[in-house]
Amino acid sequence: MTLLADTDFRRYWLSRMVSVTGSLVTYVVLPVLIYSVTGSALWTALVVVAEGLPYLCFGLFAGALADRLDRRRVMVTADLVNAVVLGSIPAAYAFGVLTAPHVLVVAFLTQIFFVFFDAANFGALPALVGRSRIASANSAVHGGGTVLELVVPGLAGVLLTVAQPAPLLVVDAVSFAVSALLVRAIAAPLQVGEVGPSPGLLRDICEGLVFLGRQPIVRTQTIVGCLQSMTGGAFMGQFVPWLDQTLGVRAPDARLGVLYGVWGAGGIVAALLFPRVARRMGEPRVTLWFLPLSALFGLACGLATNWMVAAVLLALWAIVYSVVILTAITLRQRVTPDRLQSRVNTAGRMLSFGVGWPLGALIGGVVSETTNPRTAIIVTAAMSGLGVIVAWLSPLRRLAGEPIPDADDTDPPTDAAVIAGAAGTAVGAGVAAVEGAGAAVGAGMAADAGVGADMRAGVAADARVGADMRAGVAADARTAPGTAAAGADAVTGVAVDGRTAAVDAEAVGCGREKGADRVEA
Repeated sequence: MTLLADTDFRRYWLSRMVSVTGSLVTYVVLPVLIYSVTGSALWTALVVVAEGLPYLCFGLFAGALADRLDRRRVMVTADLVNAVVLGSIPAAYAFGVLTAPHVLVVAFLTQIFFVFFDAANFGALPALVGRSRIASANSAVHGGGTVLELVVPGLAGVLLTVAQPAPLLVVDAVSFAVSALLVRAIAAPLQVGEVGPSPGLLRDICEGLVFLGRQPIVRTQTIVGCLQSMTGGAFMGQFVPWLDQTLGVRAPDARLGVLYGVWGAGGIVAALLFPRVARRMGEPRVTLWFLPLSALFGLACGLATNWMVAAVLLALWAIVYSVVILTAITLRQRVTPDRLQSRVNTAGRMLSFGVGWPLGALIGGVVSETTNPRTAIIVTAAMSGLGVIVAWLSPLRRLAGEPIPDADDTDPPTDAAVIAGAAGTAVGAGVAAVEGAGAAVGAGMAADAGVGADMRAGVAADARVGADMRAGVAADARTAPGTAAAGADAVTGVAVDGRTAAVDAEAVGCGREKGADRVEA
């Protein structure tokens, strides 16, 4: 039986697609709204910052809490609260009292609640479909979200020509409510074991970090994912300037839509390709071989001077980039015990979309400002190169070709005393992923003079995964390639990063991770 023939998964999938649709509308409309209210690029950027902060500030807490509470209840509550919060903008507009601070607060609050939704969502999917079908489930969600990323932003841009931006946010508010109803209607449990009391929230967080740092597959994929997200964030942050200054493509040139579209098309191919490739090669080998391809295609894109050549390279890069992200998500979900799913996956997404994505975009912006976008694209390809080195020197090389055992959900929770004693490990070994990523980033920055701004830049202010593109593209009718992802969410994507996408696309990506973030399941 195919996944979509399963009634519960179909409801879950529909909830994600409805949610992603609303997120993509908001990703286009919200920056236009704040810019129309203030006329200020700074305010537009502040909205993006407000959307990016919650994952960094609340990610670990949300992950630990989601593992302690009923995941279904967390997801439904977060969706319903966001429906009300986002709906306050059209209501304020109708009464003539809408202000820029109101929009800023809404952007921040919706992302906070999405972080909690996303944390519960990561643990819910493996429980719903079983670990043997996670790859197919992630591909189904990612693929559907990518199709929407090809269509919805353009439609939102058309709607902006005939309607004011504030009333259009009703679409996203309604999508939250519909998503909540669909999740509530899922009959199957979204948790493998019983929800019960735990020693304490801080110890829960430490336990998740200890697992992330000590489990070799999760640790390696977290470091690689962070570096991969840095590359994606840097590229997406410079996408529009690169098209303009290097390829001579700028709005309202029809080629702009083509170049945005090929990224989404590549994401669709990746979603279809990934389950087969993973079965044939095994996830560790997929990472080892597709990661170098991602770095090479990213470098080739930077060297391209013809828009048609660039379009082909973008499509190829999107395929391998998305496959790497999907592999990281799937492996982490397979080897993580159910009781740790939310906190471990949220910690991984926090490092990718809360650290790697915006840091990469910031570094890319600095390099582009001091040189040019083409140089920034070429330099940031080295970030994926660092990921290649990390992957090939990691346990993934030894595990390539070997079956990866699924986590044993019957394992008892780590003893509280062990967790308390491991608090130092959570900072040392547990955050080895952070330190490893930091070391790699440090090396990369030393070698590359730094690069980056927000993965959302080119994907979706929320998408799967980021946030700066929303500010940068506000004047360009905002269209974004796929995710964070991700995302983060979002994935954006998923680059479009809309509410996971990513795929944690991580894949696919970032912020409410609209698109990517909500896609990324």
